[in-house]
Amino acid sequence: MSIVTIRNVEFINNPAKFSDVYRFRVTFDCIAPLPDDLEWKLIYVSSPGNEELDQELDEAVVGPVPTGVNSFEFEGQPPDPSKIPAEDVLGVAALILTGTYKDQEFVRVGYYQNTEYDNEEMIATPPQNIMFNRLVRNISTKPRVTRFQIKWDVTPPEQQTAGAATSASVPSANDLEDESADTDSAMPLAS
Repeated sequence: MSIVTIRNVEFINNPAKFSDVYRFRVTFDCIAPLPDDLEWKLIYVSSPGNEELDQELDEAVVGPVPTGVNSFEFEGQPPDPSKIPAEDVLGVAALILTGTYKDQEFVRVGYYQNTEYDNEEMIATPPQNIMFNRLVRNISTKPRVTRFQIKWDVTPPEQQTAGAATSASVPSANDLEDESADTDSAMPLAS
């Protein structure tokens, strides 16, 4: 069982110019207070076949985290155009938001980002040299969410309905030896 569950990731400036900062709000539930920080990272993936070209745009540290619904706004720098191969600038790239607790990644939310020119003429006939000041980005509102089981150092509160029968305990992720990933192919998160 995850102690933290993302409820929503809202992009505040979407669509935007390619050179604009990424601004978004993350809302999540926490079912037990976390004494340590959650670390969030924003990663731009221009070339899926070459991890060396991934750019960590920014990170945010949130914590300690109280029980309940929590929210924070995040600003990430735009990608460095000089680190993107010319053939990968236009079209689809990936934007990934990761959440970690004590160096253990517990969630990864991926979005497709489409980058194109800001007018029909340049879209139809792109200039030979890329004009970054004329590019716009549009981030998909349908994320791909991957959750990872980690060992949380806190115990969620017992939840028992009045009159419910007592049963044997079910092991939590804290009791597991190996870590595995569950993938929801297209879990809806409102944007």
